[in-house]
Amino acid sequence: MASAAPVIEKDYFTDHSVLLAPYDYFETIRAHGPVHQMAARDVVVVTGFAEALEVLLNTRDFSSWLNPDPLTPLPFAVEGDDISALLAAHPGSEIELMVSYDGDRHAAARSLLNPLFTPSRLKASEAFMRAYAEGIVGEVVAAGGCELVNSVATPFVTMVIADLLGVPADDREAFRRLIDSAPPPGNMDAPDSPSIHPLMVMAGYFVRYIAERRARPQDDVMTEMALARYPDGSTPDAMEVVKSAMFLFAAGQDTSAKLIGNAVRRLCEDQAMQQALREDRKLVGPFLEEVLRIEGSTKATFRIAARATRIGDRAIPAGQRVVVSLSAANRDPRRWEDPAEFRLGRPRIREHVAFGRGAHTCAGAPLARAEVAVILDRFLDQTSAITLDEAHHGPAGARRLAYEPSFIIRGLAELHVKFAPA
Repeated sequence: MASAAPVIEKDYFTDHSVLLAPYDYFETIRAHGPVHQMAARDVVVVTGFAEALEVLLNTRDFSSWLNPDPLTPLPFAVEGDDISALLAAHPGSEIELMVSYDGDRHAAARSLLNPLFTPSRLKASEAFMRAYAEGIVGEVVAAGGCELVNSVATPFVTMVIADLLGVPADDREAFRRLIDSAPPPGNMDAPDSPSIHPLMVMAGYFVRYIAERRARPQDDVMTEMALARYPDGSTPDAMEVVKSAMFLFAAGQDTSAKLIGNAVRRLCEDQAMQQALREDRKLVGPFLEEVLRIEGSTKATFRIAARATRIGDRAIPAGQRVVVSLSAANRDPRRWEDPAEFRLGRPRIREHVAFGRGAHTCAGAPLARAEVAVILDRFLDQTSAITLDEAHHGPAGARRLAYEPSFIIRGLAELHVKFAPA
């Protein structure tokens, strides 16, 4: 009797079928255990919740050096059980960003964002969000429908972060065009191409903003960032301030826009839940947390072992590349009861890792939560029903959906919706 053919494991970084069903892919990986060596690449995938926390919280042994591109070639040979000094001595990409920093350097860069997230600043930003959302939602509801991701979600979050950072009004449209024209981070269609090149253009704008504010301080958040000091009292290089601002702008824009799309699609597919939120807005917060758990907009983050260590019961050599699947950890049945089921009011729901955990927890998480809650509230206020446009996406049970070709982001390329006005 002939033996069964071997199972061919899909390539997470290039296979477009994984875009449509990443959760199925990760479940096939999970069947091999919570820590699994990819068949075709020297990459370990972590799908377990507890194991993901191990990696995310162990900043001594696991470095963020290769973010945002986990396949970045190492500029040195791996020898021995400790490559931490070599990682620190070699930049990982053309323009290093906070997401790839470790230790004190990361903490210092992150401190430059503190002026953005004071209670008074966030309160002022929410006032801008509500006013802007009222207008943009009113227009598309009056029209009876729209393509949501590109005509509402992306412009909305772009303008919110531009307002928070103090980007001059005249430059905001240029920033929108840059974001719109850029490939997604973790681009599956060209995995070897730079994933951050639009930031090189944006850098020119931010260099000017910071230089102007240092020369002529104003009463705005850009001045606060320009004049900020590191925790030790030293003055950061202007380019470090520029890179922190750019990273927040680019990273927050893409993930928040896709989260809005994922949340609205969920409401379209569950009209009873949509109506429950419309009638009781206190449910919006729990709804959003469960969306973040079951379909957050960041599928994975990446680490490299700076030292020989372990994940769970698996030995990890120095230089090992690691994919920490946030989306798989958030569906780990050892942690979540019936993890594939959407449940409002799950116990300890805020323990999900959609925004990461530890030192690299998403700095913009409070802003992202506020953005999505504000625009969902406006949509629920101004409509009596939001439905998918079946001319574009097909009927229930046979949906046609296209996702951004990214191994980092989980987000729809388009979402066509119809509105019945309130």
